[in-house]
Amino acid sequence: MEYRTLGRSGLKVSAIAMGTFSFGGVGAFARVANQGVEEARRLVDCCIDGGINLFDTANMYSLGRSEEILGEALGDKRNQVLISSKARMRIGDGPNDEGLSRYHLIRECERSLKRLRRDHIDVYFMHEWDGVTPVEETLSALDTLRQQGKIRYIGCSNYSGWHIMKALGVAEAKNLPRFVTQQIHYTLEAREAEYELLPLSIDQGLGAMVWSPLAAGLLSGAFGRDRSPAGSRQAAGWSEPPIRDEERLWTIVDALDVIARARGVSVAQVSLAWTLSRPAVASLVVGGLSEAQFRDNIAAVDLTLTAEELDILNKVSRPAYLYPYWHQHNFAKDRFSPADLTLHDSYSDLGLV
Repeated sequence: MEYRTLGRSGLKVSAIAMGTFSFGGVGAFARVANQGVEEARRLVDCCIDGGINLFDTANMYSLGRSEEILGEALGDKRNQVLISSKARMRIGDGPNDEGLSRYHLIRECERSLKRLRRDHIDVYFMHEWDGVTPVEETLSALDTLRQQGKIRYIGCSNYSGWHIMKALGVAEAKNLPRFVTQQIHYTLEAREAEYELLPLSIDQGLGAMVWSPLAAGLLSGAFGRDRSPAGSRQAAGWSEPPIRDEERLWTIVDALDVIARARGVSVAQVSLAWTLSRPAVASLVVGGLSEAQFRDNIAAVDLTLTAEELDILNKVSRPAYLYPYWHQHNFAKDRFSPADLTLHDSYSDLGLV
């Protein structure tokens, strides 16, 4: 296993993290899986044996049941690993049962700790932007939790670039806790994060954790132009992440398959290896239904793609060169920073556009 520093913190996290989205199976989450304590314990032990030191959950996964199962499955090991959790999403019918208010955050953190059977959360994510609660209130509540020893580091998830920069600006101006990480959706199929979020990560020192790095299995090799597993979450009606260009998806899968066959590895490993090669990426949060899946995914850490393979994957997957980026390519590329190149390197073969 490889361990990477999370942003500008001193925290080392495994390049592959275990996602617990499938623990519990309460409500809509049953479309993904319904893993109980015993099954979860086997998978957790497999991940620990493979060198994983970070386990990711959230208060809204199966309405808290995921946290409960993770805490029980870890047993005596719960304080020997890192745990990240999240708050923000709606978890009840009341007017304060969602959001990033001081009331909601402190209450939900304390509930999560009880379910996890722990006295602290290592990385606490704001699961989604809240445009109603002042950023100062959110960061102040997180400062309270940090001073109480209930959280160690903070991060955001599913924020836009300006949301993050606003939070970082307020943190600096008010001497409040600063995000050290963001958890984002980023795959060969979904490269929108390269426009702003990954350059921001490089420039501001936020380590990127990636959720659903195999696009809910679509980049695992199980799916193709003429194959779709009957028991998949897509077959059960789960529509995240959205696929807006199916032909492009299968073109990417075809390219992954050619490389995987030539290298004698799985399609999933090639897909994960590409994401691990990208700037600012600290850890991929991978879920799974079996020990074999986790072992295969962990093996991606040892796969280094060649420059030719990376170029093939880039050309079948790079997103549209939107404004103002094409204009920068034409007139500013002699003064690009490393953050700029996070996006622009993918188009370096182009002339004027």
